[in-house]
Amino acid sequence: MKHIAILAGTLFALQAAAQDLPMPSPHAEVEQTIGLTEVEVTYSRPSARDRKVFGDLVPFDQLWRTGANKCTTVETDGPIVFGGTEVPAGTYSLFTVPGAEAWELVLNTSTDLWGTDDYNAEQDVARVKVPVAKNEWTETFTISFDEVKDDKARMDLRWADVRVSVWIEANSREKAMANIQKAVADPEADFRVFNGCARYYIDNGIDPKMALEWAQKSVSMERKFWNLHTLALAQAANGAYKDAMATAEESMAMAQKAEYEPYVKMNKEKMDEWRMAMGKEGKSKGK
Repeated sequence: MKHIAILAGTLFALQAAAQDLPMPSPHAEVEQTIGLTEVEVTYSRPSARDRKVFGDLVPFDQLWRTGANKCTTVETDGPIVFGGTEVPAGTYSLFTVPGAEAWELVLNTSTDLWGTDDYNAEQDVARVKVPVAKNEWTETFTISFDEVKDDKARMDLRWADVRVSVWIEANSREKAMANIQKAVADPEADFRVFNGCARYYIDNGIDPKMALEWAQKSVSMERKFWNLHTLALAQAANGAYKDAMATAEESMAMAQKAEYEPYVKMNKEKMDEWRMAMGKEGKSKGK
């Protein structure tokens, strides 16, 4: 019994030590906010290690777990459009079918798979085809988000000399509008809140009269060069170019005093734009 106890203790110690050894394909996570939606990718990162990757280590035209160890997953807390296909909020496994010229990217509802043996195509929620692009050498398989703008982001998969990409879109309008209504109804809302709401409406071409009302409220609470600039934009959006010019002049003067050149430049550019608009209006009325 004593020998058995010693052996068991030795095995336990070896297992514990093994847990601290570096993994050949380490775990990784990448998160990205798209619009107002959080997207998280969890995967393992194999390395090339002087091997030919695609067409050999990873065969062409066969389903791949897209990494190593447990299958890669994509989790989103809101609905997305994955490569043109609408996908509800949830967690999905990401499979791929690599090819020499193009890959298929697949989202599947089964998220506990290790490998492809129990993959069931009936559980797919999206399957999109994307072209292969040549890329600078990437030793270790990498998933990243690039070209993140407004409500969309490009998700890149890179390994060896290959890159494939898929666009993920997440419409933030509905959630943003709900957030705005909640924010402006708050009795504690300050000038920053009203400025932010006005700016969102202006930037997205929504209800210019409401944007003007919020911009005026912000400035009435506290005057800053940046909320004066928003007010000028709102005035112009309502066709009040003379008012917009005067407000932009004030904003620019305050920005110059604060030595904040970006707002000096933005005001100048907008004033030039509005002068042209006023000139066109004058010519139209003269006809």
